[in-house]
Amino acid sequence: MLTNVELAGIWSGMVDPEGPTELPPAARSMIGEKFDARVPGAIHADLQEARIIPDPFVDQNEDLVAWVGRTDWKLERQLPQLPDAERVDLVFDGIDTVSTIVLNGREIGRTRNMHRGYRFDIAAATNDGDAPDALAVHFTSAYTEAEHWERTLGERPNAYPQPFNFIRKMACSFGWDWGPTLVSAGLWRDVRIEAWNTARIASVRPVVDVVEGAGVLTAHVSVERSMPGMDRRLAIDVSVGGQSVRAEIEPGSTEATVVVTVPDVDRWHPRGYGDPHLYPVEVELLADGERLDSRSVSVGFRTIAVERDADALGSPFVFRVNGVPLFAKGVNWIPDSIYPGTMTAERYRLRLGQAVDANVNMVRVWGGGIYENDAFYDACDELGLLVWQDFLFACASYPEDEPFRSEVVAEATENVTRLSSHPSLALWCGNNENLWMHGDKHWVSQPGGELSWGENFYLKTLPDIVAALDPTRPYTEGSPWSGSWDHDPNDANHQTFHSWDVWNSDDFSHYRDTAPRFVSEFGWQGAGAWRTLRDAVTDSEIEIESSAMLHHQKAIDGPAKLARNLARHFAPARDFDEWHFQTQWTQVEAVRTGVLHWRANWPRTAGAIVWQLNDLWPVTSWSAIDGAGRLKPLYFALRDMYRDRVVTLEPTDDGLDFCAVNDTDSVWRGEVHFQRMRHDGTMLTRLYVPLSVPPRSVGRVTTPEGVRELGDASDELVFAQFAGERAFWYPRVPRDSTVTAEFPAIAIQPVAGGLDITVGATTLTRDILVQPDRIHGSAVVDRGFTTLLPGESALFRVRAEVPLTVGMADADFVVASLGAVVA
Repeated sequence: MLTNVELAGIWSGMVDPEGPTELPPAARSMIGEKFDARVPGAIHADLQEARIIPDPFVDQNEDLVAWVGRTDWKLERQLPQLPDAERVDLVFDGIDTVSTIVLNGREIGRTRNMHRGYRFDIAAATNDGDAPDALAVHFTSAYTEAEHWERTLGERPNAYPQPFNFIRKMACSFGWDWGPTLVSAGLWRDVRIEAWNTARIASVRPVVDVVEGAGVLTAHVSVERSMPGMDRRLAIDVSVGGQSVRAEIEPGSTEATVVVTVPDVDRWHPRGYGDPHLYPVEVELLADGERLDSRSVSVGFRTIAVERDADALGSPFVFRVNGVPLFAKGVNWIPDSIYPGTMTAERYRLRLGQAVDANVNMVRVWGGGIYENDAFYDACDELGLLVWQDFLFACASYPEDEPFRSEVVAEATENVTRLSSHPSLALWCGNNENLWMHGDKHWVSQPGGELSWGENFYLKTLPDIVAALDPTRPYTEGSPWSGSWDHDPNDANHQTFHSWDVWNSDDFSHYRDTAPRFVSEFGWQGAGAWRTLRDAVTDSEIEIESSAMLHHQKAIDGPAKLARNLARHFAPARDFDEWHFQTQWTQVEAVRTGVLHWRANWPRTAGAIVWQLNDLWPVTSWSAIDGAGRLKPLYFALRDMYRDRVVTLEPTDDGLDFCAVNDTDSVWRGEVHFQRMRHDGTMLTRLYVPLSVPPRSVGRVTTPEGVRELGDASDELVFAQFAGERAFWYPRVPRDSTVTAEFPAIAIQPVAGGLDITVGATTLTRDILVQPDRIHGSAVVDRGFTTLLPGESALFRVRAEVPLTVGMADADFVVASLGAVVA
């Protein structure tokens, strides 16, 4: 039986004076100094833990630690006593990135790809007798590698100034328009010794289908043999759902295919469509009845397809799971840590659980990050979250020359095989924005524009790999992509669309100008939580445009774009607190405008994937959960706008439509209550219209005359309610509206675990917000912006890890409303 010897834990870290990089002065001063290095982990995290570098997230410390990425590093440890076996393998599940592995002074291998694993037979390099085995991993600076290949192969167009497209490493570690430049190194996944005899299971690649109610599992099993095991007959047992099938593997052969049929199978369903039922699969490798190795995976029996055949409107992009079309209520996912080796299964579960609580049913793993750890996909399987998985190419021209082509083939083959068992995985996508940017950014006319740029990867290499290894799962060439070069890659009428022109240059009301077939990226910036920014900026007072605040805004022309967008709705903020509230409000309103408009256009529009769910450091960005894990108001807005039943008032050429979106299997019946009212709550007109909305569809009612015809647009609004769901229509932006400055009654009550804050209104009170982190850094609240009609009240439940007192809630902007930043 195969024996594992785990090598995770504390290693010794140090600057590597023997590497090829010319060391920065800060690194040269450390030569000979050792520090504890955690495996899995990252050098930056180790140096910070050892107090060798400051926290890169604070102030402008990111710049002070830039030398770390320009330095060669070394990790070493002694190996424990190794088992006696025919094969002894040293296995790295992930190395970041360029390394040379040395055992007892003898080189045993090299690596240049963060996105794949490595295995080395070390039997010949181990010491005989009692001498301990000394293992060292030498890391060459990623810059040294990337810049070498940039010189060798020729520079190529790139959306950012760093050479991330010349190394197979997490692209966003070189900085992005929401992230810092922290180019780390290290052993970012598990390391172990595997000792085995005769043969081991190299991979298990399950392919599932459902045929006439029966689940069909086709398990493709690859084995590796030792030299003495080459002539032995082997057997593979595969068990699932109470069924078990054995296949024989002839001497010398290393492949087996086992088909198991499970009658009356319980299907895996995405969130909102049924239970995500999983089946454990046990695979055993045997020789003469002796178990040599085993694998355990889980599968879900379901069918999945993307409807893309041309229609009268262009080309749709509709996910069908188990034959049922669905609207994708999505979020884009970036790595949750700039040092992915520090991620834990618990943190994945927390963040993905938050996505589910926000009524999300699809998570897109963006192409500038990583193929996530198994814990990520396991959680998605269990939670019923569909996963859109990009291959790891983003916003740049990528060389197709060697050695890159071979590395791309190897990493794609490994990861398609590794992830094939996960029913949550719904789509493989060739890249992020490269097909679009090639034309949109005029790459052909830029230096290197005549060189290979990745097109063959996306249109040939990757789809061929998916077709061969994962044939039941859809593939799309890119995001965005219109289906062929016959249309602009970002044509709103054909397949997937990225909506960034609105954020870059227009008011968010322009989201309503189009109904794209599938919006796979769009978003709006908002500041992180107050405490998150307060912890990251050590100035005595936070200023909107202080150097430290501007350092935590990475978008190109970000401050100017944000200011321009705020100016369309507000007078200039008088201080940081007003500005902070305004950014939160605008982010919510912008995303809500887009999502509800596109949901109201189902099935023409079949999905919206908001940029972005999460952040990996404290920053003003497009996220719903900030870099400290605090929930921004956008998070609660997502929870509301992604509910199975929502309503919205949508302007049309003829007036104003009330839309009821019914994403359930039941008819939704009721009466729409239309009201025209003044901002002080005075009722002007009230009308009722019956409405019945079929399952999985949208009901529309034109707002009656007498309601939509406003008198004083600055002081009137339309309010509509249907079966407990309600929508507001304000014809003027806050700056040009009568927004009450009178604040409602507030009652604060201490309760077990925190405070209950009850807010009551005597007039229409728009967008009340409780910011719990202004009470205490650990405090959380259960809702975001809330609008009250006269006579209504709302309860905000604030909870914390420490006792809270009423006096702690007295600070400015703990409880505030839109009137605080308008009147």
